[in-house]
Amino acid sequence: MFELIYPVDPAPLLPLPTVLKPGLHPKMGEEMLPVVEENGLVVGQTSRKEVHGGLKLLHPVVHLHIMNRNSELFLQKRSKSKDLLPGFWDTAVGGHVDYGESLEDALYREASEELGFIAFNPIYLKSYVWESSTEKELVNVFAAIGNFKIDTVNDEVEECGYWTLEDIFSNIGKGVFTPNFEHEFAVFKDSLLALL
Repeated sequence: MFELIYPVDPAPLLPLPTVLKPGLHPKMGEEMLPVVEENGLVVGQTSRKEVHGGLKLLHPVVHLHIMNRNSELFLQKRSKSKDLLPGFWDTAVGGHVDYGESLEDALYREASEELGFIAFNPIYLKSYVWESSTEKELVNVFAAIGNFKIDTVNDEVEECGYWTLEDIFSNIGKGVFTPNFEHEFAVFKDSLLALL
């Protein structure tokens, strides 16, 4: 499985200081994220604010696709309080990897926080780079296959449930799903079905 490679000593804070911008001074308890190369080598660390601030520092995220034995895909509707793409339907689980955290630990933490979902065996599918107008992510994609009962709505998830593949196909390109989900669905639907 693909994994992040952390340096022995803490990675430098990014962006590096300049005359006009003296450098990052994280606040106590601020969420820090690894800055990586495409191969998973951690070359720095920065705040969540910085990765969404237009600098497009490459940072890792985890995504989990949950499919039941009826070939239905579990999706979540992003809370209206989310800073990116509120109110759009998205991958069952998705979130940032904290600095120092492994991909697997981040996946279980995010699944627990978003869905209260911890009883699954993740299958690694692939990692790829996704770039939007506001950020650049190294997306690490996992799957969980089984007849899971999940029913969670909290401050991160407005609504959730299983969708048939036909319902997903009929809503592609209509502003229902996040652009990243539509991309992943096109790339990974056959891989997910092969796991059944």
